Amino acid sequence: MQLSEKGLAEIKSSEAFKARPYQDSVGIWTIGYGSTFYLDGKRVSKSDPPITEKQAELLLLEVFKKNYAGHIPDGLNQHQYDAIASLIYNIGSRNFNLSTLKKKILLNPNDLSIKAEFLKWNKGTKSGKLVVIDGLTNRRKREADLYFMPIKEEGLSN
Repeated sequence: MQLSEKGLAEIKSSEAFKARPYQDSVGIWTIGYGSTFYLDGKRVSKSDPPITEKQAELLLLEVFKKNYAGHIPDGLNQHQYDAIASLIYNIGSRNFNLSTLKKKILLNPNDLSIKAEFLKWNKGTKSGKLVVIDGLTNRRKREADLYFMPIKEEGLSN
């Protein structure tokens, strides 16, 4: 399975395009759609030149394929895959692999308690303290809703 257009749109919407380097909500230098590194492994810095929206999308897709896609469990439907893709792009593969969320998905990807596990990933470190970030709370709600959104069968009417 791969990231759908809807999944890509969710990540792009959540990350919001920025042509120039900026510090994210916890002070990490970021560019494009939430990228903190370039494809060559170089960390984004304040003095980096701006990038185009197309370059940012290509960077997002390549970084996702290289660093995150292989960590998403098999056996998910497209909405589940896209929701996890958005989460893992934001929290990183290491955090996802150690999470109770991943453990629950592996046991039963339709377990309703998974929704609450998404919502636990709404914090960031500011000035050395772990704090709730409203933008992350909203993002996790959207991801959880997408994860549990039914897949409509093609050719059937409601």
